[in-house]
Amino acid sequence: MSEGRKRLKLETPRLPGELSELTLPAAFGTREMFESGLVEEQRIEELEASRVVFDGVKFRHVTFSSVKLQEIELTDVVFEKCDLSNVDLSGAVIHRAEFRSCKMLGVDLSDCTLRNILFEDCLLDYANFRASTAKGIVYADSSMNSSDFGMSKLSKTEFHRCKLDRAQLGTELKGIDLSDCEFNSLAARPEDLRGCIISREQAFIVAGIFGLVVKE
Repeated sequence: MSEGRKRLKLETPRLPGELSELTLPAAFGTREMFESGLVEEQRIEELEASRVVFDGVKFRHVTFSSVKLQEIELTDVVFEKCDLSNVDLSGAVIHRAEFRSCKMLGVDLSDCTLRNILFEDCLLDYANFRASTAKGIVYADSSMNSSDFGMSKLSKTEFHRCKLDRAQLGTELKGIDLSDCEFNSLAARPEDLRGCIISREQAFIVAGIFGLVVKE
């Protein structure tokens, strides 16, 4: 498998030099805005709101439980060692963001607009990216087993050393390099895989999608 591939250069979050501590309220109003702050060591539970805006905010060791924040706007944000498992962020607009060492099992990012985002060392098994529009995205050293990219649009999207077993890749993968990723099976149509870059070892797995039998 290939090693040492260069990553796509992303626009990184533009955070202020100093961030004052920001304590989030128990409930959010529609279109409520939070700017330039650090949210740390907090647990946010049983929260439902729409079109909340976070701009220039860093989240560190924050746990979101039973949270539904549809159509949220996240600009210049960093999530570090946070738990966003099963959080509903459908319809979100996210630009210049980093998710580092986050637990995001089953996170719902369907119908989202995603720009310049890094997911690194994240647990993204069963994550839902269905029908999202992504441009300038890097997934690195993350587990994405059984994730769903059906009907999404991937532009300038890279996967580096990710686990993609049983991932639903029902979208065009032309030019996308999966050669250093791990999987035993993929859910994809032959037309989606045209132009996708894979390793020699992976070719035996992908051949099965086309109904081919490869003799060794």
